[in-house]
Amino acid sequence: MPVCPGDIHTVPSMAASNEKPLTLLRRPQVEARTGLSRSAIYSKLHPNPKRPADYDPTFPRPVPIGVKAVGWLAHEVDGWIAAQVEKARKNRERNGKTQ
Repeated sequence: MPVCPGDIHTVPSMAASNEKPLTLLRRPQVEARTGLSRSAIYSKLHPNPKRPADYDPTFPRPVPIGVKAVGWLAHEVDGWIAAQVEKARKNRERNGKTQ
């Protein structure tokens, strides 16, 4: 089956067969889900002394899927997004701003 840049790939889980298969996202899908640019994604993955605030140790790590290819697990990306929303809401409440 040919692979297109917009495809989302599923990988069978090694666990019980009744679980949902793991879904791998390629970088363009991670960009679309998170709203981050390519450079922002990689800045979150690697500490940079010149821009320490960009590094985010909670950002999902990519999984190697080939010699020069990586993917991100969809559930990890979705979990990171949910954590960002929760963090923003807690900060809003802490600052006395409610909707």
